[in-house]
Amino acid sequence: MSLPQPVPPSWKDLGKSSNDLLGKDFPLNGVALEVKTATPSNVSFKVGGNRDTKSTLIGGDIEAKFFNKPHGLVFTQTWTTSNVLKTQVEIDNQIAKGVKLDLQTSLTPDTGSKTALFTTTYKQPGLHTRAFLDIFKGPTFTADTVVGRDGFLVGAEASYNVTDAKITKYAAAIGYSAPEYAVTLHGLGNLTTFAASYYHRVNSDVEAGAKAVYDTRSSTAGAVALEVGTKVYLDSAAFLKAKINNSGILALGYTQNLRPGVRANFGLALDTQRLNDTTSSVAAHKVGASFTFEG
Repeated sequence: MSLPQPVPPSWKDLGKSSNDLLGKDFPLNGVALEVKTATPSNVSFKVGGNRDTKSTLIGGDIEAKFFNKPHGLVFTQTWTTSNVLKTQVEIDNQIAKGVKLDLQTSLTPDTGSKTALFTTTYKQPGLHTRAFLDIFKGPTFTADTVVGRDGFLVGAEASYNVTDAKITKYAAAIGYSAPEYAVTLHGLGNLTTFAASYYHRVNSDVEAGAKAVYDTRSSTAGAVALEVGTKVYLDSAAFLKAKINNSGILALGYTQNLRPGVRANFGLALDTQRLNDTTSSVAAHKVGASFTFEG
């Protein structure tokens, strides 16, 4: 008798452990601030802002989210400094167990530009499938499915343009996931770009990962982009991350929980091939920070 199968990750979360290790907690392009608060009446607020070092532009948004857990409803409203109004409505486990409905819309009053994306998600042991309908673009119908059994994962994605009556993109992935490690291979962009990722939790204090990407359309024949990184927990309140790619870019990230609800994150990127270039090395290096306050 086989063991009960867990719900596999969604298509977008295949290789998530490696992607998070190599992509998160490296604030390199300026200074960001995020403040989160919650009320007793099931409403939470989030205010975020960032200043880009290169453009010196400051952007931000304010978000309000209402939760109605008995009815599986989440309503989110966001207003950005670019004057974009975003609305999201989520209904989970109401129509049937494992079914989630999600409508995301955006409106730019200045230009009249608008988007609407309707998503249906269905989850059950061994299966995670989603369907998207982009109402104003195409309209385009996109579906993805991940099937999992005993740690092995197989997934696929395809988009269909209703107006043109043709498939506009497709992709596939295979992988294996265990508590201590995960391996994933993606074929993206109509199987023109291939990515392999690896994640390993060495022990309770150390994580390691790597990712290689090969683009068959690249002008550099046979070139593979490679990135490796690690995460080390210094104590229960701080960790250090480091990664380097085959272009010689070394990135460091340090995160410290100053107190409950207050977190500081600092990042530094160095072009190791231009350390002694006194004329242009300043532009090659990046530094940044982010601060999060949560009540």
